[in-house]
Amino acid sequence: MHEDLAKILISKEDIEKRVKEIGAQITSDYQGESVLMVGILRGAVVFFSELVKNVDLDVRFDFMVVSSYGSGSTSSGEVRIIKDISQPIEGKNVLIIEDIIDTGNTLKNLKRMLLTRNPKSLKIVSLLDKPSRRKVEMEGDYVGFVVPNEFVVGYGLDYDEKYRNLPEIGVLKEEIYTK
Repeated sequence: MHEDLAKILISKEDIEKRVKEIGAQITSDYQGESVLMVGILRGAVVFFSELVKNVDLDVRFDFMVVSSYGSGSTSSGEVRIIKDISQPIEGKNVLIIEDIIDTGNTLKNLKRMLLTRNPKSLKIVSLLDKPSRRKVEMEGDYVGFVVPNEFVVGYGLDYDEKYRNLPEIGVLKEEIYTK
C-alpha cells in the first residue's frame, strides 16, 4: 500500500506523541469529571482507541456512524446519521472524536443535533484539520495536526475503504483517486 503514497506527511512517532499530548490536555481540562467520548466510525476508530488510553479520567464510550462521502474522494454535501449514540447525553461532558475536519459540514450538523440533547459540554477532538477546504465555520477544540489540501490516508483515514491500517498519515498519489 505504501507504493500508492506520494509521500508520508506525518510519521507514526509524531502521531503517537501528539495523541499523548491531546490526552493529557483533555485529562487536565476535565479533571475530577467524567467524559463521554463519542467515536465517529469508521475513520476515527484508530485515533479513538489510542486517545482513550491516554485520558486519565472516568471515560465512557459510544459510537456514531455519520456519512457525507460515498465511495468517492469528495463530500456529497449530504450528511446522514447511520448509527446514533445509544445513550442520553443530557448533563454530560461529550467529546466527539473525529478523524479529520474537512469542509466542516458533517461536524456542524452533528454538533447542532447533539446540542439539542442538552449536554453539559460538547467539544470536537480531531486528529487532523484541513482548514483550506472549509465551507462552513467549524473549529476543533483539540486538534492534532493541520494538513494541506491533499488527499490524506492512513491511521484510520481511507480512500474507498483502503489504507486505514497504515500507521502513519500519507498523501495518496493523485492517479489513485482520479481513476
